[in-house]
Amino acid sequence: MARDMIQMTGVDKNYFVGTPNELHILKKISLTIQEGEFVSIVGVSGSGKSTLMNLIGVLDRPSAGTYLLDGMPVNRMTDNQMSDIRCEKIGFVFQTFNLIPRNDALKNVELPMLYAGVDAKTRTRRSRELLELVGMEERMHHQPNELSGGQKQRVAIARALANDPPILLADEPTGSLDSATGRMVMDLFHRVHEESHKTVILVTHNPALAEETERIVTIRDGEIIDDRAGGGKAVSR
Repeated sequence: MARDMIQMTGVDKNYFVGTPNELHILKKISLTIQEGEFVSIVGVSGSGKSTLMNLIGVLDRPSAGTYLLDGMPVNRMTDNQMSDIRCEKIGFVFQTFNLIPRNDALKNVELPMLYAGVDAKTRTRRSRELLELVGMEERMHHQPNELSGGQKQRVAIARALANDPPILLADEPTGSLDSATGRMVMDLFHRVHEESHKTVILVTHNPALAEETERIVTIRDGEIIDDRAGGGKAVSR
């Protein structure tokens, strides 16, 4: 039976606390995501989905409520502990790729392993394997400015997998790609999910992409208003 990977209960996120312009971005969010699920979080701009993504990705802490990530209480973590958790547990894929311009594809994929203290020989071997996985082995020595948008995103996915995290968190990963390239990237997410059994969380405003996932969580005005099965094969809950 799958365990709960993400468990949020009554989570709020406020900014400018105690001031006249205090902002209540997330309101009483309760969300459980099990190990191995492929879930999309959907909402329009300003709905709170980016703030929710930042909390799930341990880039920020809740203002109220509790968040357990693989059983560990994020609320009580120090900044250093949060950094370690991000390195070990979460692979990030962003709309803007966030590749290091002066590093070639191989060095970009190696970077998370460098921070994790992995030795150079192992870093290089694993980076080559991951670039082969995403179909970029022939361009591993190209810098980002020599790659197309789709190629950059495939390198970014390889980098997200570098430390073999149990969670892959993708923020609008096809948002800056044309439809054909976006299709290729989504197919890669499906492949990673099916073959590696990772928990994949896709943050998107695109309902068609969301329908490809097993579960669709819709957020509006900082609240979850719907949580239903998508077109993907659902994990038993």
